[in-house]
Amino acid sequence: MIKTVDILKVKYNEITVGRLVLNRENLAVFEYDIDWLKSGFSVSPIHLPLTSESFIAKRNPFNGLFGVFNDSLPDGWGNLLLDRLLKEKGINPLELSVLDRLSIVGKNGMGALSYEPESMKLDPSVDFDLDFFAAETMKILQSQDSDAVETLYKDNGSSGGARPKVLIKHENEEWMVKFRSSFDPENIGEIEYNTSIWAKKCGIEMPETKLFEGKYFGVKLFDRTENKRIHVHTASGLLYADHRLPALDYDDLLKLTRYITGDLSEVEKMLRLMIFNIVIGNKDDHAKNFSFIYKNDKWKLSPAYDLTPNFGFNGNHSTTILGKGNPDEKDIFELGKRHGFEKRFISSLIEEFRSILRT
Repeated sequence: MIKTVDILKVKYNEITVGRLVLNRENLAVFEYDIDWLKSGFSVSPIHLPLTSESFIAKRNPFNGLFGVFNDSLPDGWGNLLLDRLLKEKGINPLELSVLDRLSIVGKNGMGALSYEPESMKLDPSVDFDLDFFAAETMKILQSQDSDAVETLYKDNGSSGGARPKVLIKHENEEWMVKFRSSFDPENIGEIEYNTSIWAKKCGIEMPETKLFEGKYFGVKLFDRTENKRIHVHTASGLLYADHRLPALDYDDLLKLTRYITGDLSEVEKMLRLMIFNIVIGNKDDHAKNFSFIYKNDKWKLSPAYDLTPNFGFNGNHSTTILGKGNPDEKDIFELGKRHGFEKRFISSLIEEFRSILRT
């Protein structure tokens, strides 16, 4: 049985950051720990500045939770697994508060934040069979019975995203391996792997990727180092943008990158990623598919992830360019100009990327 949580302690690599409670309106209230105020950093620069005040979360879009902590919760596939597992244990998922769900995440979320008390401790598998995982995930997606729900959940690592995935140890390093959803083509693993290779050739910073067994796309986790985890914050969580709807423009993302990093080279990285998404037709470029990491006492754009050609939101990019879901080169040039990039530079990037994709 999972105990309900009244007070939740937030930690960063075992150091206490602060505490979360719910008020009478079921809105999260957060305070930084006094010691963290002396030597820590703002875990969410826009909505949780490093001050001693009590912060109260908005109702939407994260059900009364702060964006940075919502980033720790599973999404899509992870929620589907968790809700099925809870029902198998006789627990109604609808009765859990956002703090209860963070308590279930515990130390198993992505990024550096963890939560205490931890109400569901599950040790991930030592051995793994990717074909088994792929078969069982398809059963669950098709609403069939599966005896592997708990195994799949504990190996999911509370990761976000709609596609099924598991975390594995490969050559003593942590990797995420994805499986196809009901709507994906049979060769989606190969498609995403090839796209990752194109992205690297186009100068997009990517984690190490691999095609496991010739069909399963895998990516080395970029929020892990040998000794600690790295804090990750999505654009969705930073800007309180609902990733399920077209909520952002690339103008917002370029402004956010400049604001949070203060580094023009990071802004150029975002510009490159924008152009790459347009050129390859990655229209699933929603607010959770852009993140920032806090490393070496500064913020920077995270390595890119979830890059595949796809249909998007009604055939439009989830993130628009100057309000357009299907922008042309003139729109790209205009947006680039607003952020100090010359038309000649942008044109050269577009041609370079198209040339790489033709090879």
